[in-house]
Amino acid sequence: MVRIAVSGPPGSGKTTQAKRIADAYSLVYYSAGSIFREIARSKGLTIEELSIQATRDPSIDLEIDRRTFQLASEDNIVLDGHLTAWITSDIADFKIYITAPLNIRVLRIAARDGKPFNQALRETIIRETVQRKRFIEYYGIDPTDLSIFNLIVDTSTLTVDETFAIIKSSIDKFLKTRKTANH
Repeated sequence: MVRIAVSGPPGSGKTTQAKRIADAYSLVYYSAGSIFREIARSKGLTIEELSIQATRDPSIDLEIDRRTFQLASEDNIVLDGHLTAWITSDIADFKIYITAPLNIRVLRIAARDGKPFNQALRETIIRETVQRKRFIEYYGIDPTDLSIFNLIVDTSTLTVDETFAIIKSSIDKFLKTRKTANH
């Protein structure tokens, strides 16, 4: 039984790595971001518009976090989301923070979403600024405080495979240490 939380800013590679972790360890994958995008679509809003609306309506974040926390109590799961590791810090067994500098993340987002760089940059800065404000105001969580994480990986100079090799090695060591401690 293992619960892994993967957090990090948009475009860092957290979703890619969380899915690879789920595949490698036969875990269930869950994305908090997919719920946020689902809510945005259902309201006919962009992610940025919903982020701004969420500053005035805490029920949006609270619903996502309620679902995330509920899922985190399940066994053999990988949870992926900006705040997931903080929200589940008491029950997640292993917490990973994936990051990269803003310009690299924006290049990835622009390519992924088929947007011009300047538009992706503007949207990302707005999204991160609004999210940081909400995280501090609603939860008292400072997303720049990474002290809760077991592993922090900067993906800026690593390939997807190199990043996963680091993550897998760390998870394997954690699982082996935990197994030894339980016997």
